[in-house]
Amino acid sequence: MSLNLIEDAWIPVICADGTRRVIAPWQMAEAGILRPDWPRPDLNLACYELLIGLVFLADPPCDVEDWEGRQAPDPVRLKARLTPYAPAFNLLGEGPRFLQDLEALEGEPNAVDLLFIDSAGASTAKNNADLMVHRGRYPGLDLPLAAIALYAFQAFAPSGGAGNRTSMRGGGPLVTLLDPQAGLWPMIWVNVPCGVPGQVVDLPWMRPTRVSDDGRETLPPEGRLFGVEAFFGMPRRLRLQEGDGQIVGVVQRPWGTNYAKWKHPLSPYYRMKPGEEWLPVHPRAGRFGYRNWLGVIAGAASSETRELGLMLRERGSAGTVIVAGWAMDNMKPRDFIWSVQPVLHLEPEAEWRLEGMVRAAEAAAVVLRGALEPVLAGGEAREAEREAFFAATEAAFRQRVDAMVAGMDVRALWLADLRAQALAQFEALALPELALRETKRIAQIVQARKLLSSAFKGYGKQGKEIFGQLGLEVPLVKKGRAA
Repeated sequence: MSLNLIEDAWIPVICADGTRRVIAPWQMAEAGILRPDWPRPDLNLACYELLIGLVFLADPPCDVEDWEGRQAPDPVRLKARLTPYAPAFNLLGEGPRFLQDLEALEGEPNAVDLLFIDSAGASTAKNNADLMVHRGRYPGLDLPLAAIALYAFQAFAPSGGAGNRTSMRGGGPLVTLLDPQAGLWPMIWVNVPCGVPGQVVDLPWMRPTRVSDDGRETLPPEGRLFGVEAFFGMPRRLRLQEGDGQIVGVVQRPWGTNYAKWKHPLSPYYRMKPGEEWLPVHPRAGRFGYRNWLGVIAGAASSETRELGLMLRERGSAGTVIVAGWAMDNMKPRDFIWSVQPVLHLEPEAEWRLEGMVRAAEAAAVVLRGALEPVLAGGEAREAEREAFFAATEAAFRQRVDAMVAGMDVRALWLADLRAQALAQFEALALPELALRETKRIAQIVQARKLLSSAFKGYGKQGKEIFGQLGLEVPLVKKGRAA
């Protein structure tokens, strides 16, 4: 038993009429299909990348004019373009196997849980520390589920112990996908980079693995930021084992392909300072909101150190952006992020204003956290209030950005929004039963309230930071008093 990922129907999808069906990749161009329907969001994210990668491999637009002229779906053409690549996309069988080592790896197989980033690692299971995510969740995988799990694992591979390489974007990269909200094909097509069709030999499992035990690096094609392998990277050396029509084990060997200096078109990048190497952005655990926009869905004034994903830069004009990925702490998954954000198409002046609004909010959150010192213990409690501050100001921020794009000067309004939330949050925690507190603590709370309020009038170091980020004039101070 086997599965060919080009010819066979294996991808579950949801249709516009609410029905579910299973399609072959070329059928992504058929009408009425909304989105993939795998049982996990990380697998749906991987499926989007796989479908985009298949189109980039077999039939990419050659330039902007070609991309604009071919937006209408054409499943007959897509099937014809994909068919020649079918021999390279067998999941099992003799010869090359999809995303697996060309060599028949020997050794004790791991459980199929290995293919899921949030599964307990070998050390965790050995120490009986798998309390939150138990071992053995997947005794076996049907072939379609194994195929998409294998793709997700190679595309997002985290650190995995000595010699087990991360993906070319590191462990759990942040992914930004444009979504015109018009069905599956428009979403796939808007994210396909321009280029020329790839060759079967461009796929890394069609050749011996570039073993990297000597530190050998695999660079992108000469003169380019990425090639087909960006969508079909093989950082891990794996071979699936089949039994009774299911995948029941995974053999892994260290020192797979060591990618360096690639820039994946579906991820944002940053660097510490101009001239240094670009690094992929990784999500942080928790809610993705406006405080995370800069360098991910919105450009920043510091553009020499931040760069949006290529497709978002080139095609971001309408619809929404899916921002998704695993938030990792080295080898440990902390959270999976899936957030739908607006497409921001801003002029340079508006980008500068938006960055100032975000930076002002960050400064305001720092002021609030400091003011809460006599009310809450340090550490997680005050950090939670800081996160609550950003969540509570999200709607107001979006409203002010819309008004700014329409031409309004919203700086004073945004300052008022920040002040109102910070004071309300402080008072909700500090004022109840204030009279019952110790006299010293009451004095500290009153002073903290005073300093918090004055910061939103532009006084003190933190007040200057808030006003400076908004481009507002800082009030003059004479002889220790506000002028």
